[in-house]
Amino acid sequence: MVHVVWVAATATTAAVALVAWLIAEWGGPQTTEAAAMIGVLAFAVFAALSAVWAGWSSRGRQRLAWMCLAAGLGGWAFGEALWAYYRLVLHADPFPSIADVGYLLYPVGACAALLLFPLGHSVHSRTRLLLDGLIVVGALFVVAWVTVLRFVFGSGSESAFAAVLYVTYPATDVIVVTVALLILVRAKRPALVLLTLGNIVTALADSAWVYSDARNVYIEGGLVDVGWIVGLLLIGVAALASGRGGVTAEEVLGPPKRVELWMPYLPVAIAAAVCAPFLLTMSGVPPLVVSWALLVSAVMVRQFLVVNQNQRLLAIVAEQALRDPLTGLANRLLFHDRLSHAMQLQKREGGAVAVLLLDLDDFKRVNDSLGHPAGDALLVQVALRIVSCVRPGDTVARLGGDEFAVLTEGGPAQSRRIAHRVVRAFEEPFVVDGHALVIQPSAGLALVPVDDDSVSIEDLLKRADTAMYSAKRSTSGGLQTFTPDMSHVAANKRDSQGGLLLEELRNAIDNVDLTLAYQPKFDLDNGDIVGVEALIRWPHPELGVLAPDQFLPLVHRHGLVQSVTDLVVSRALDAAVEWRANGVAVPIAVNISAPSLSDLDFPNRIVRALAERGLTSDALTVEITEDLLVDNIDRAQAVLERLRVRGIRVAIDDFGSGYSALSYLRDLPIDEVKLDRHFVSPILTDTRAAAIVRAVIDLAHVLGVTTVAEGVENGETAAKLQEFGCDVVQGYYCGPPIDAAAMLDLLRRRGQRSSDGSSAGWGDAGTSRSEIELMQ
Repeated sequence: MVHVVWVAATATTAAVALVAWLIAEWGGPQTTEAAAMIGVLAFAVFAALSAVWAGWSSRGRQRLAWMCLAAGLGGWAFGEALWAYYRLVLHADPFPSIADVGYLLYPVGACAALLLFPLGHSVHSRTRLLLDGLIVVGALFVVAWVTVLRFVFGSGSESAFAAVLYVTYPATDVIVVTVALLILVRAKRPALVLLTLGNIVTALADSAWVYSDARNVYIEGGLVDVGWIVGLLLIGVAALASGRGGVTAEEVLGPPKRVELWMPYLPVAIAAAVCAPFLLTMSGVPPLVVSWALLVSAVMVRQFLVVNQNQRLLAIVAEQALRDPLTGLANRLLFHDRLSHAMQLQKREGGAVAVLLLDLDDFKRVNDSLGHPAGDALLVQVALRIVSCVRPGDTVARLGGDEFAVLTEGGPAQSRRIAHRVVRAFEEPFVVDGHALVIQPSAGLALVPVDDDSVSIEDLLKRADTAMYSAKRSTSGGLQTFTPDMSHVAANKRDSQGGLLLEELRNAIDNVDLTLAYQPKFDLDNGDIVGVEALIRWPHPELGVLAPDQFLPLVHRHGLVQSVTDLVVSRALDAAVEWRANGVAVPIAVNISAPSLSDLDFPNRIVRALAERGLTSDALTVEITEDLLVDNIDRAQAVLERLRVRGIRVAIDDFGSGYSALSYLRDLPIDEVKLDRHFVSPILTDTRAAAIVRAVIDLAHVLGVTTVAEGVENGETAAKLQEFGCDVVQGYYCGPPIDAAAMLDLLRRRGQRSSDGSSAGWGDAGTSRSEIELMQ
């Protein structure tokens, strides 16, 4: 686009120089006259070539529009060239002449071009735009006839054909300007603004020429020629400004602007006011004039009322077309339009744009258990709660089903605060039909940083969607902000291909085909196994053994969380019963998802499950992820306190993977903190990471909390953790996840070694190669 700017700047500079020449009359009248005609011809050619370039750079109707304008401008250039030949070579001043045919081609081409420009979803047809222009022309012709033209025709100084031409020039100009203004109201684009201004200037110049030439006072090289030069310059620059984007359409259907409705009637009212005194002076006419005036006024008033009513109805229909009928929020169409506008402002003026996508966890369970009316009532409450968290200028939309979106503009910090406020709003239960429903969202936030214009709308939405499903894969819902390393899991792709994986998952849950693998946890001081963690697996008949992050997003998305949680707890406790029957007692840790931690009855269900199997509360440890707590801290605290009262141990899992809020260690009733593998692994090579891990271990000990290091892959890391005072380690170096039978065998062998007085170091889990490969 650099060369386009250079051409426009050069043309503008030349126009300024030429106008200065004409106004100063450098070189005398003859030189000024020649400079004016050559200058008008040059800028007509410039405008025509610019329109050809705009047409070549465009597509579809827009290309045809610019080519029509180029044809009209070519006619103007032909007429001006012929006129310059008459004046400068033949020294003649013919009027009318063939040059007028060329001049009159311009309004034809310009009007055709304006009617061809794409307008998007317009409530007015192009035929109506043309008729509006004719109405304005007719009204203004009446005014012109009464005030000026009747005297020109009556003077006999010109032929009838010349008089018709005098009328034709301003009349066609008025049609072009009227159509341009009506189109400009619908599509305010820089190219259209310049094009309309250019036509207004040339129309004024044409009217001034008609007036001065009819009175024989027109002088070549005067202000009339200046008007033509400026008008042609604006038209040419408009074509250059169109680029490849050109005059684009408004994509959203809306009610017509008031100026569109009343513009054709204003000239009619002016014409009536001007003509009334003239007609009333004619003998025998006043009664007829009065009756016709009353009749026309009544018709016009009725038309105004009908137009107003239609406009209100159209506004209602347009609003309904852009709103979700259930919640009243913006729908997908309006959200995309607002997002498109925000992205355009971001590219033009800088600033940040953020999109927050929310999907309700376990919403299907509400529809299945309480019915769809209850689900609709819940969606309405969710919409109200989200709206209460955003600013007046933000856009909240329901994209479909239980998926919502929030568009915010401003700084990244503001967008993040709003996102956290929205997610925290779900902490309180929703009351529907007398039921207190705890619904949590999985939310993904994607931001376009300030001055980053490389992100498209599709990229931004895809990033927000990726972050949302990353929140689902975390098994804790909550809020995730997009980072480049996020990606969709393969299971989601299979699920999108006909929902096959979802149906297979439902069958696996119903048939209790999901299995658990158990990973031992070792005391660093004496090497004893002090617990095991239950890890869910899905032995898929075609895809092999699937890890949790490959199918848990489906669990959260389709309301299967409760079923899977019950299955995991049941199978883990069954394994504990079997082990104790074989003389081995070791606590089993299970991971709990966000909906369970928000359910105040969850502790009671755990206690009943233990009692049914004759197990004491020390047989189970509940593990919760750190990022789960950020948006559920109060309710989580209440649930955890109830678990602790019943003697069930509580551990924070993956500590260091989320927000690392150390206040959780102080405020929450927990027994263990499990350091995430990514938090632990750098301690051998990064002194700062090692210092932080050591500080967390020391702080946990001060608070009376046991520390467990996850993902220990080598003896050096285990030794360093022992040096730091870590209590328990877990990882492939100590022992991989294995099935229940293999774990029972391991626990028996470890117990026998200890009873024999032999060493049972934590670096030797005593598992065979086949056991290691079993669950990897």
